[in-house]
Amino acid sequence: MAPRTPTPLISVDITKKAWEQEKPLHNRWHPDIPAVAEVSEGELFRVETVDWTGGQIGDNDSAEDIKTVDLSQVHYLSGPIRVLDKDGAPAQPGDLLCVELCNLGPLPGDEWGFTGTFDRENGGGFLTDHFPAATKAVWHFDGIYASSRHIPGVRFAGLIHPGLIGTAPSKELLDIWNSREGALVEAGPEGTTLGGVLHTRPLACLPEARGACLGAVEPGSAEWDRIAAEAARTVPGRENGGNCDIKNLTRGCRVYLPVFVEGANLSMGDMHFSQGDGEVSFCGAIEMSGFLELKCEVIKGGMEQYLTPMGPTKLHVNPIFEISPLEPRYSEWLVFEGISVDEYGKQHYLDATVAYKRAVLNAIHYLAKFGYSPEQVYLLLSCCPCEGRISGIVDVPNAVATLAIPTAIFDQDVRPKKGGIPPQGVSLRGTADVAKATYDGSLPITINQCLCHAMTGQAAASSGSGSAPDISEADVAGAVAELLLQHPAAAAAAAAAAAAAAAADSEPDIGEADVAGAVAE
Repeated sequence: MAPRTPTPLISVDITKKAWEQEKPLHNRWHPDIPAVAEVSEGELFRVETVDWTGGQIGDNDSAEDIKTVDLSQVHYLSGPIRVLDKDGAPAQPGDLLCVELCNLGPLPGDEWGFTGTFDRENGGGFLTDHFPAATKAVWHFDGIYASSRHIPGVRFAGLIHPGLIGTAPSKELLDIWNSREGALVEAGPEGTTLGGVLHTRPLACLPEARGACLGAVEPGSAEWDRIAAEAARTVPGRENGGNCDIKNLTRGCRVYLPVFVEGANLSMGDMHFSQGDGEVSFCGAIEMSGFLELKCEVIKGGMEQYLTPMGPTKLHVNPIFEISPLEPRYSEWLVFEGISVDEYGKQHYLDATVAYKRAVLNAIHYLAKFGYSPEQVYLLLSCCPCEGRISGIVDVPNAVATLAIPTAIFDQDVRPKKGGIPPQGVSLRGTADVAKATYDGSLPITINQCLCHAMTGQAAASSGSGSAPDISEADVAGAVAELLLQHPAAAAAAAAAAAAAAAADSEPDIGEADVAGAVAE
């Protein structure tokens, strides 16, 4: 069969707001958000998307737009799309919708993206108790490769994919979501295993009219008010697919989505040029506007045939994903391990989230030795093609998580070896960094307990002997590096003092008060 030209189904204009588009976008899940387009089974069609924030973030060297971003608006999705079967009838609840991604890429003329961490009091991130301030790195694309002026010395091939693709929920399923997520919020963090570790993240994002964009529903109408009060946020993945952030859903993949409403009402968005497993910084892939070329197949009665409910109703099912055979070819990896012990030394029981957090922190600490700022490494691990694994989940009490980083993305050798860190890595320090905003909040920052014990121990010992603490430049450098990792603003003065001492070719003038202040901070 001759190649087909895809039907241009949904186009976007990045100079316009989401609600100003020819076919308005939406950022909530609800069965009564009407379809804005229709496709037939087997038809090749093209959908364009804006970035997940709807254009709130700019290609610049400031992180203020990340700091003040309105997260009540996310994610902006293209759709819903009504899908007809081969006989021209709409897909029905209980069917399985097979969506094949035939082609996808950045939106022509807008070939750039961003990665960021949100302010701790406006979204936060996986390591928000260590990195409270908003940061941003901008990436530009050269064919299949991405590089950033904010993270020099790194270049890697992208694996373009939609972070979010899903079908509309039925009213019954929507009520299930709102009930269970509302109960979680009402119970509070005391009932969660991560209450003391990720305590500043919201437990769930419940329905909220503020920031809602409901597609073709008339703003200001009673219908708009009703839907906005009920509609689910798009933040988590759920039974309908949604925001699963699976980086291998690229060209050639198939997604098998349950159908809960007539026509399926397929939506998609949150396009990524590249993403690391876990998308740990939350604003964590290389976020971009983009396009997808797709086709659909309706498997009649497929939900009952292929999906086994994992809950009290037949609606408690999950999609199946057939990932693409395409991926960047990296063969050499540096792997970091984490176990179910948190930063306070507390043992958790087979907790894979705590273990993965430790693996990420171990990788950040390690790569920061090679000239990168901790913030640069944090953003890099969120968007480069790294591989996260639950390597062990049965050997009590520790789950084991691993994070594998391809060494070929760096322009220096980052493996441990005799002779120490190469000069090339040291020379990176101070050449460039991610854009950073200030953190103006008062929430406590997680501090490395080993560092605190060591420094307070030295201070106590010297106090008892009446002598000055035995603290060398190496101790200062280690403390400053640790504080830079966990509280950049607090470390600035210490870093300046160390630099001044080095310029004067003298020992830094640091005493008990300095140590106590650093430990307290």
